Amino acid sequence: MLTKISKTDIPLPKISKKVNGKNCDTKNTFSYGSIVNFTVEVPRRLGASAVVLRFFEDGGKYTDYPLEFSDTALGTDTYIIDIDTKLLCGKEKDGLFYYEILFLRGYDTLFSNTYNYVDFTLETESAGKFIFLIYQQEFDTPKWFQGKIMYHIFVDRFCKGDKKIPCREDAVINEDWENGVPQFAKKNGDSLSNNMFFGGNLWGIIDKLDYLKSLGVGVIYLSPIFEAYSNHKYDTGNYFKIDEMFGGEEAFVQLIDKAEQKGMKIILDGVFNHTGDDSLYFDRYGKYGNIGAYSDPNSMFRNWFKFKRYPDEYETWWGIRILPKLNHMCEECRNYFVGVGGVAEKYINMGIGGWRLDVADELPDSFLDEFRLSVKKASGGDGIVIGEVWENAAEKIAYGSRRRYFRGDQLDSVMNYPLRNGILSFLLYGDAEFLADTLKSVYASYPKCVCDCLMNLLGTHDTERILTVLGEKCLDGSDEENEVLATKRMDKEHLAVGIRLLKLAATIQYTVYGVPSVFYGDEVGLQGYHDPFCRMPFPWGRENTEILEYYRTLGKIRNENDIFVDGDFCVEYSSNKMLVYSRQKGEKKVVVIINANDIPQNFDLNGKYVDLFSGEKYFGKVDAYSSLILKQEDT
Repeated sequence: MLTKISKTDIPLPKISKKVNGKNCDTKNTFSYGSIVNFTVEVPRRLGASAVVLRFFEDGGKYTDYPLEFSDTALGTDTYIIDIDTKLLCGKEKDGLFYYEILFLRGYDTLFSNTYNYVDFTLETESAGKFIFLIYQQEFDTPKWFQGKIMYHIFVDRFCKGDKKIPCREDAVINEDWENGVPQFAKKNGDSLSNNMFFGGNLWGIIDKLDYLKSLGVGVIYLSPIFEAYSNHKYDTGNYFKIDEMFGGEEAFVQLIDKAEQKGMKIILDGVFNHTGDDSLYFDRYGKYGNIGAYSDPNSMFRNWFKFKRYPDEYETWWGIRILPKLNHMCEECRNYFVGVGGVAEKYINMGIGGWRLDVADELPDSFLDEFRLSVKKASGGDGIVIGEVWENAAEKIAYGSRRRYFRGDQLDSVMNYPLRNGILSFLLYGDAEFLADTLKSVYASYPKCVCDCLMNLLGTHDTERILTVLGEKCLDGSDEENEVLATKRMDKEHLAVGIRLLKLAATIQYTVYGVPSVFYGDEVGLQGYHDPFCRMPFPWGRENTEILEYYRTLGKIRNENDIFVDGDFCVEYSSNKMLVYSRQKGEKKVVVIINANDIPQNFDLNGKYVDLFSGEKYFGKVDAYSSLILKQEDT
């Protein structure tokens, strides 16, 4: 375990943990009923007369557990203690705790201070505490999902397909697939109708399944496909109807079947926090016969929404009036989604692999609990539930409440935005240590089964295109006018920089713990700034083949090496614009080296390794701006 030298310049103790005899130094999550053995080796020069493990309940109350002196050797005293997770939890089956280690020295006390839940310094005052998450004993995540490659499709912009699709009278069709520009507001925040369509649909996805197979894709994640006014469909009109402009239920059933034949599963985007105001449930414009909560005060949907002053003042998502917020405290509303025959169950029964939950932070705990039960029951336990959470989800506080996403009752996985932030900090600013700390903290604070199915993304429909961010170094977006950004593309010099860095980013995305999620078009060099410019049509026939072949190679490497399914993860080195980490499963080991320097670097490894990109043996040198995936040869 790596440690930083304390500012007190005192030799650091070594803290190690085991569960059932297995080392778990890089993990701080344990199933209920586990006995966690702590061993602390204390240099005698530290002058400690006792060692205490202090556990904090989530909220501040703490209990001290003195460690027992065990042994002394080579100038080091060893202390041990076994922590029973059942005793920590009391009557509960799970819980969130924090801990620190105190070294009592007679004249003062030193406290462990962690900044990534793995490494630590020693301080004279209590500082950063280690997380200690206890999850329910039976909690697990779908094995079929682990090790897969996910492909994220914004349906209207991927592929048209050959079948003729009916068009709504109030829709605007942009026939210029190659050069057309999505609707955009003059400035961000201005209202926008979002009723311009390019014509992508589910039939088009069916036509491109062989293309997706060539990338090694095993999971297709679709942007919302239910009937809605907008092109993005995050303003749902009817949850029980597939939008006819996407091909309707006929195309959806065909897609599930054809994808299954090619070893792929479909994941749907569940937007259950709010609907559209132009919906069956709200019906602000009377399109559905004036039966919604807005148009009829006696509507069966009246209590599905919270009105401050009926009908024009109501709760919305982030103040956006076209997105009235659903009231899941209303039993009828909640059951519509999670009950028998509800939305969750219906589409699982149709054959989807699971759900991605939009704005999971805003959904009540009771909804998430019942939603998971519905999905697991309908799928025989195999349906996956992924939440949109932008921060560390193990200890997330939303609207003043601690969330319990990974205790066993709610989510299987989340969108791994912390990884994206870490990768960009590394590749744009050379901060290898920040990326390493991010990887360590997430791995330490999420259950192992969650880590193995994290949705690892570089970009989504909500972010600037990853190639543009890396080439233009516009991590915080661009301050140029939307009219400029709509058609702006990188020159050759910036594009070359972007491609060079994208290859490094993709290597990390494909080889750390979790499941890589590729936003459609990233693998062929699609460019674009903030929404809606990150949602351009797929450039069929104009793909950047250099990037495409690189992604295909990564997909092949990942699918041919099961170590990427659930192999243990460890950061080996992070400094000087270099990151080195390993995956290990039994006797198998892979080491990944990322060199973001503009000159070659040397890095020695014990043992013999072969690079999975080139097939050549590794002799200790890494080229500038390059990555190696090194598989240890049998000894």
